[in-house]
Amino acid sequence: MPSLVSVPTLATAEDSVLAGVPDEYRHYFNGRPPVPFTKRHWEFPGEPAAVPLARAFLDTCAAARDGEYRYVFALMGTELATNAIKHSRSGEEGQTFVLRVTRTPNGMTLVCRDNGIPTRAAAGEGGPLTAVPATGDRLTAESGRGLALVDSFASSWGDNGHPSIRKVWFHLAFDMTGSSWPAA
Repeated sequence: MPSLVSVPTLATAEDSVLAGVPDEYRHYFNGRPPVPFTKRHWEFPGEPAAVPLARAFLDTCAAARDGEYRYVFALMGTELATNAIKHSRSGEEGQTFVLRVTRTPNGMTLVCRDNGIPTRAAAGEGGPLTAVPATGDRLTAESGRGLALVDSFASSWGDNGHPSIRKVWFHLAFDMTGSSWPAA
């Protein structure tokens, strides 16, 4: 009996994730070790559908590293991308966010630049201007723990606290110095 549900092939799913990416930049998202680079960035649409593309970008940037490093780097970067979409003006219609990866001799730094405090927050419904990790009871909540994860797993991290163009960053040392990941 034929299947009633059509399951797309990997190539079809990959093509939909890469829709809109020019051919000459598709290597930014292929999961293979990239040509050596010092800095690489990409501007993503501020919508949830962009998260898989952001994760592919992060995974590819870290592809020359071991599996644990790749996983932790992409996990934390995906968290920052998701926060840009959920908690900033970047998640409003037609807006974007940028991920910039810088490779140094001892590790990689990711900066997520979003479009700042959302319109609803500017109207008085807002939260903090700076990135603050969850503490106490919030650590057991179903959401809102992402910056606590970054705080724990990054070698260092921070943000610029600027209300209109926010930049949240983390650095992950290649040997994961300062990260609680190996102990997790």
